[in-house]
Amino acid sequence: MKAEQRREWIINELYRNKKVQVSALAQTFGVSEETVRRDLDKLEKEGIAQKNYGGAVLSAPTNLDQSYASRHDLNLEAKRRIAGYALDLIHDGDSIMADTSSTAFETLRMLAERRSQLTLITNSLVALSALQQSGHRLIGTGGTLGASTSSFVGPDAARTIERYNADVTLLGCKALSMHGGICDSNEAESELKLLMRRQANKTVLLADHSKFDRLAFIRLFDFGDIDFVVTDRPPAEEWSDFLRGHGVTLVCGVEAEDEALQPEDEGEKRQRRDEGQEKE
Repeated sequence: MKAEQRREWIINELYRNKKVQVSALAQTFGVSEETVRRDLDKLEKEGIAQKNYGGAVLSAPTNLDQSYASRHDLNLEAKRRIAGYALDLIHDGDSIMADTSSTAFETLRMLAERRSQLTLITNSLVALSALQQSGHRLIGTGGTLGASTSSFVGPDAARTIERYNADVTLLGCKALSMHGGICDSNEAESELKLLMRRQANKTVLLADHSKFDRLAFIRLFDFGDIDFVVTDRPPAEEWSDFLRGHGVTLVCGVEAEDEALQPEDEGEKRQRRDEGQEKE
């Protein structure tokens, strides 16, 4: 059994029983306990499991929703790099749907300066306010305004989105997991993201490096539902292979490429060796 298959089995077991034991998993898979511990290390990094003595328990996915002000300044430089990388995906005259993520906002702000005759449809009060003198056509969704999120949500916002067909949708997220999909934390905003994706010809996910291998409360999409992932630096090679396998184009900078190509550590080498023996 391959490592990814083992981890998928462990995740299912965690959701069924809330806990797993290293010794039992090693016996089930026919591998060493050290191999199982490395599997659990990986799931812990993704926020799915929390290791304890002799095994692991299911981690409760986060449903905390930060205010827009606190989100905006977090990893701001990375968000601006993402905005620059996303430019080539948007052309003069395009119609764009965008959510209320701070990365989408930074991208819209750069697009407003570098592109002409854009049409922007958004539920973000921050974006509408900042770009009202930009010369581009702005369409606000209306709806119920969240005081801390600065976003419009609800049935009126949904009806506005459903009225339009867009060339591109720009969406942020809370987390990306190979096992858990593309995740978010705000239920009302997640409903609008789903509609935006459905109404657009091309879906661009904007996610900085801190979002990878994480899990959040709401599963938004599977990876086959999006077209591009734009991030600030190259992710691990397994992510590149994973996205390619799902038909997703990865767009990222090259300045961190050397970091992404660092030699694997001894634990990774042992795991690859174990997996090769298991296949035999």
